[in-house]
Amino acid sequence: MSAGFQHPFPSSPRSSERGKVVSAREAVRLIRPGDTVATGGFVGIGFAEEIAIALEALYLEENKSTGDFPRDLTLVYAGGQGDGKSKGLNHLAHVGLVRRVIGGHWGLVPGLQRLAIDGLIEAYNLPQGVISQMFRDIAAHRPAHLSTIGLGTFVDPRHGGGKLNSRTIEDLVSLISVGGKDCLLYKTFPINVAIVRGTTADASGNVTMEKEALTLEALSIAMAARNSGGIVIAQVERIADTHSLNPRQVKIPGIMVDCVVLAQPMNHWQTFAEPYSAAFSSELRVAASSVAAMSMNERKVIARRAAFELMANSVVNLGIGMPEGIASVANEEQVIDLFTMTTEPGVIGGIPAGGLNFGAATNTQAIIDQPYQFDFYDGGGLDIAFLGLAQADREGNLNVSKFGPKLAGAGGFINISQSAKKVVFVGTFNAGKLDVEIKDGRLNILQDGTCRKFVDAVEHRTFSGQYARERGQPVLYITERCVFSLGPDGLELIEIAPGVEVQRDIVSQMGFAPVIKAPPRLMDERIFRITPMGLRSVLLRLKLSERFSLDTEKNMFFINFEGLDIVTHDDVEAIYAEVESRLGRVLSRPHAIVNYDNFTIRPEIIDDYSKMVYKLVSRFYSAVTRYTTSSFLRMKLGSALSERGVSSYIYESPEEATAQKDGVGVRRVLH
Repeated sequence: MSAGFQHPFPSSPRSSERGKVVSAREAVRLIRPGDTVATGGFVGIGFAEEIAIALEALYLEENKSTGDFPRDLTLVYAGGQGDGKSKGLNHLAHVGLVRRVIGGHWGLVPGLQRLAIDGLIEAYNLPQGVISQMFRDIAAHRPAHLSTIGLGTFVDPRHGGGKLNSRTIEDLVSLISVGGKDCLLYKTFPINVAIVRGTTADASGNVTMEKEALTLEALSIAMAARNSGGIVIAQVERIADTHSLNPRQVKIPGIMVDCVVLAQPMNHWQTFAEPYSAAFSSELRVAASSVAAMSMNERKVIARRAAFELMANSVVNLGIGMPEGIASVANEEQVIDLFTMTTEPGVIGGIPAGGLNFGAATNTQAIIDQPYQFDFYDGGGLDIAFLGLAQADREGNLNVSKFGPKLAGAGGFINISQSAKKVVFVGTFNAGKLDVEIKDGRLNILQDGTCRKFVDAVEHRTFSGQYARERGQPVLYITERCVFSLGPDGLELIEIAPGVEVQRDIVSQMGFAPVIKAPPRLMDERIFRITPMGLRSVLLRLKLSERFSLDTEKNMFFINFEGLDIVTHDDVEAIYAEVESRLGRVLSRPHAIVNYDNFTIRPEIIDDYSKMVYKLVSRFYSAVTRYTTSSFLRMKLGSALSERGVSSYIYESPEEATAQKDGVGVRRVLH
């Protein structure tokens, strides 16, 4: 269908007293044989389940007739839309219903996967961000989308052009040179039917999204179909009176919408796992403590090591699966406020959800449309990205998209991994029946996995090590037992876990010998202990000298131990030496106020620490007040100080501690 062709449209929906409101059955009858259909959604967020069910039912009822019913469709979508079983685009996985699929992610649609692998449909996998941006190019009648995203990967025409089987022959991606630099040109095409979703619509077709977890690319898809002469079908959960909607909340204007379908509640869940969460729609904020901590296993070890790569004041992307644990660790270590987490469908800030809720987030700062998020990503807006590690080779190439007959697809992986200033791949060293024990700060490998992840050459290149080296992009590969970096000669072993032997536990379990330029250093022992790691002090990188401040005018000595982790006897001595250097020659002893928030100390060090505090109190302070929000630390540290005859009361807040300086409640120190 050409861009100027007007899609046939019966008069009844437009002239009905209901305005544009029709049943799902009426809406899908407007889809013609051979149409190109674009659907919005991310996992289950924003997916029009009611319409997909109706389209499937119509095809199954009429596919034996010779009537003019939906068949031989070209399906186009950016983010994965399914539950890995039967929902989402799995409804459309029927031979004859679809002829061609151009998708960003295939892992959640096993029905479509089977059709592609069996060669029953034409199948393409293009980067999720590229497809979401192409909808805008289609709306503007641009002949192609120009990008560097995909160079060196399976999307590059030199490595397959995104084609997934031998039946797929048309070239949608071509290699061109712009200013002497390689670029990829993605061919655009008209959209005949757009299927989108919102929360509320009026009879004129104006659509709002106040209860949706994401806005995605719904507007771009609708505009692409409208300007291609096609139709737009919008699924909503409620109908409002005409022109009663707040125009600033309207995400899809009525001039772009042809049909409005009122869904049954069971087919309009906020996600495929959650009927409705007020936190996901930003209706309310939730306490960070409500996010459950991870149990101590190999996944948490990997997430903890990866968390050491976080940087204060940075913009971060977390992929689905293993990277989700980094958000949990960051929350547990109370550092989540130090950086901004994002996810590709449009989340800025907050705590990303996992599983079938992935894409949603709590306590966000903003939700933007998915194409704009990828504009930000592609242009280098990400400081660091954490992505899954499924298969890697000696050159540093990564495969997360295709494994034999299993087709996962790239999703946003190519955009994110290629564009982030730094990328960290995280995953277990091998897969299948891996069994490890984490004890006493060491990793014991009880049984290796049966499936190697580090192979001589990946079978599908989702990330190009060579392209990363050419651009000077820092790359790490983090597992539970070791860490590799991308060096000039390929994958280089740089760290090993305590308790791990290089030859036995690493090299012998790989399909190639990694580069080892120097003896690998040990991974931080704190990663392998149950106690908090003190990550906040690591990220803030406060020098010990920066934790002390003397206000001579008020004669107060402020000590900031927030995030400090006392690990050794040397740490204790260093604190005493620092205080002595500050107060050794002060004539008037100051009142000390100590912040113990997120302070951690090894149990075997507490006695030495309390002795040191007794000496400080005896020599340098007139009085001391302490505070922490941790009831456990108030009890443990308070008890240890009390045994030394030192004022042991610890307040809950800095306001309480400061207020005690001149009040009756000041606990005078014992000399």
